[in-house]
Parts: sequence; C-alpha cells; structure tokens
Amino acid sequence: MKKAVIGIVETREQAERTVSTLQSRGFGANDISVLLPDKRGTQDFAHAQHTKAPEGGLAGAGAGGVLGGTLGLLAGIGALAIPGLGPLIAAGPVMATLSGVAAGAAVGGLTGALVGMGIPEIEAKMYEGKVRGGNILIAVHTESAEARKVADDVFRIAGARDVSTTTEAGVPSARR
Repeated sequence: MKKAVIGIVETREQAERTVSTLQSRGFGANDISVLLPDKRGTQDFAHAQHTKAPEGGLAGAGAGGVLGGTLGLLAGIGALAIPGLGPLIAAGPVMATLSGVAAGAAVGGLTGALVGMGIPEIEAKMYEGKVRGGNILIAVHTESAEARKVADDVFRIAGARDVSTTTEAGVPSARR
C-alpha cells in the first residue's frame, strides 16, 4: 500500500538540502513532492498584469525556472493558484492532484486536495495553514516500510517539523 511521509520546512535552502538528501538515499524525482508559496509570482503577476483574476486556475508553466537547483529537477513542476491560498509552485505526484483542484476551483482548496489524497482532515488543515504561512511541504511517496523509515529519518535530521506518515488514497504517478 502506497504511503506518504510528509514534513514541513521553512526555507527553500532547507527544502533543497532535504530533497537532495532524499535523492542521495535512493528516492527518485517521481517519488518526491514539494509544495511552496510562489511569492515571486504574486509580485510579478500583480505588477505585470495589474489583476489577480486568474486565481483559481493554472498560473503558468515557468515554475521550473523559478525553482532551479535540486527542486527544479523534480517531476511535474508547475505553477498554480488554489482558491483562498493564492499562487503556489508544486512538483511531483501532488502536482497532478492540485492541478485538478486549481483548474476546477474546487471547494476546499488545498485541504480538500490533501484529504482526497488520503491525509486525515485535521492534518490537511494544519499543512494548509503551514503553507499559507510561507512554509514548504515535502512529501515522499513510497510503498516499503524501510523507505518510509529512511524518509522519516531524513526529515528529522533536516529539521523538518510536523513529520507524519499517512496512507495515500489516490496520488497519481508523476510523469516526466
């Protein structure tokens, strides 16, 4: 059964180090999801377009250039806006799920998408609040108990907070 180990980090540098360590421990780009607020996109969008009307739809495909480094190598990178949460950058298997939420302007925003993936509602609300506050969510999708232990250890050594493991109901595989 597929499960996800999820943690919250505070900075892009911490996210880069965490993802790099996960990759050095054998996790591939298709196994790792990252979700972070797109603060740069918000500023660029407001200045260049003079509107925020597309909030709730796909915000663009240039997110790979914004991320760079290790995060820029993850599968399925894209920019999107979740109603009530604003512009985000997502990479990995979570991108497909969140794109559906953003394109459909679904009720529940990020919390609804996370619950739909099998994350308990109370944890999903906590994770949405952390991302809303500027933190970065990292998830490792795996089927083996050994891999979950490795991911959990990496998160804890990296200083990630709110680390948990949950059964995934329907995280689709990321495609390159």
